[in-house]
Amino acid sequence: MTGITKTKKKGKSLPPKLIIGMGKFVWTNIWQIMMSKLAPRNQSGEYIRPSSEFRNFIQSGGNSPYQPATGRYTLFIGMGCPWAHRTLVVRALKGLEAAISVSVVSPSAESGGWVFDSPEENCSTLAELYALAKPRYSGRSTVPVLWDKQTKTIVNNESADIIIMLNSEFNEFALNPILNLYPEELKQKIESWNEKIYSYVNNGVYRCGFAQTQEAYNKACDQLFTTLDEIEGTLADSKYLCGDNITLADVRLFTTLFRFDIVYYGLFKCNRRRIKDYEHLSVYLRNLYQLQGVADTCDLESVKRDYYGNLFPLNPGGIIPSGPDMSYLNLDC
Repeated sequence: MTGITKTKKKGKSLPPKLIIGMGKFVWTNIWQIMMSKLAPRNQSGEYIRPSSEFRNFIQSGGNSPYQPATGRYTLFIGMGCPWAHRTLVVRALKGLEAAISVSVVSPSAESGGWVFDSPEENCSTLAELYALAKPRYSGRSTVPVLWDKQTKTIVNNESADIIIMLNSEFNEFALNPILNLYPEELKQKIESWNEKIYSYVNNGVYRCGFAQTQEAYNKACDQLFTTLDEIEGTLADSKYLCGDNITLADVRLFTTLFRFDIVYYGLFKCNRRRIKDYEHLSVYLRNLYQLQGVADTCDLESVKRDYYGNLFPLNPGGIIPSGPDMSYLNLDC
């Protein structure tokens, strides 16, 4: 065809294989950097949860500077956090709403931590509150926090300690003082369950979701579902983990089970089975959910928003799923 000149393309586009390879290399390295900050790991790629640093106790009498009182203490919590949720559940079961106030913080991907919905103690972030309690504090700023308004400091930031205090040290202000979630005769059994549930379920779901090697994930996932199967067997013959009455072991398990089908099943790759699919665990979860005041502590939308919206390394697009349908929790047990 005379008179027609073909225009040569300048340069060549990168072949798809190279684009994919480069993208994978860049994202993997960025992901590993972000995960190292979000989820400390050992050499095998297993998630290692750092220890809590504030471990003082409120105790009647004795030499403790922290004495039980109404209006003196505040719980700083995040509605999506299962560890903070424990403290809300015990506060509700004991009827301590009037004695201990609650202030809500929300996770912020932009600031990289928890921020106050409205300023507290002239602080806008939880990190600032930690620094107020301990100048030059350099550790993790986590919820829950049991705050003493009188001395302007953190009493305790370990949920396992806080729920023991709420159970026993505020009975003179509680609407339900007779309820004992940690009876002396069951302490050994409760602690045995607590150790197993913490390692393989409460923290186990995080060990699945934050695993940085296939081997670490496989190990955590096997331990998680082996333990859930064991609990399922126990609940076939028992209403609660330690018998006919609810204990702190049930509270500690409940807040993970509530989140399981909502976020851990999908986002954390704990997808061998839903809690809804277990015959006895599903009834157990419904029973706990329907106890007086407990449902009011459960915020499904906050759970989804806090996990899917803020754990960027696990969900880069930030898309929050519309499901699952959790209405079965309201069915008769």
